[in-house]
Amino acid sequence: MSNTTSIQLRQVRHERLRKTVTGTTERPRLSVYRSLNNIYTQIIDDSKGTTLASASSLDKDIKPQIAGKKKAEEAGIIGNAIAKKALAQGIKQVVFDRGGYMYHGRVKSLAEAARKAGIQF
Repeated sequence: MSNTTSIQLRQVRHERLRKTVTGTTERPRLSVYRSLNNIYTQIIDDSKGTTLASASSLDKDIKPQIAGKKKAEEAGIIGNAIAKKALAQGIKQVVFDRGGYMYHGRVKSLAEAARKAGIQF
């Protein structure tokens, strides 16, 4: 019997997802990583291998906004912030990479906030 952890299972799901989801110059990838306490997002152009924009719950300008909020509410603020940064660079469409996480809770909150702020995916 194999003793695979939930982290290993998530990594397998993420690898499977990344076989089809790639970011291009016209449509970069919005990548999400969530740890136990924080959430991180990046907009990545995989053809060049560069990060175009990033936002996380540890950013100095975002940290005061999320103080005392629940994790799903924090994720919504992060989604709004990454969308504003993307729109400032002229990025309107992205490919959503949920990082092997289920699409609910913090990941869903982040995605819906980014969509509401003007990013299409």
